[in-house]
Amino acid sequence: MSDAIDRLHAAVQAIRQTDAPASRTAKLMAGGRAKMAKKLVEEATEVTLDAVAGDRAAVVRESADLIYNLTVLWTDMGIAPAEVWQEMERRERLYGLAEKLHKGPVAVAGGG
Repeated sequence: MSDAIDRLHAAVQAIRQTDAPASRTAKLMAGGRAKMAKKLVEEATEVTLDAVAGDRAAVVRESADLIYNLTVLWTDMGIAPAEVWQEMERRERLYGLAEKLHKGPVAVAGGG
């Protein structure tokens, strides 16, 4: 999957650099970061509502939209997917693959 996101990220960057005004991506980026963030929240809400409704196909479709909008926001902020993968790898080393990063201070083994 990371290859697909890397390709998507490259495509979004290319659109940003070519300034293709008719593109949906260009229009979204022209709206500014607040608009991008709003679209991301909208897509996350749609995924959530479809999941609660048990609509598996809709969750797949809306998840693709969510990933697209997240990638657009990353691009605007200068974040490469590799940075996110590195953070996921760091968390895996610390907490295991399925764990979310603890928000409080991390206890260091042997630390005092």
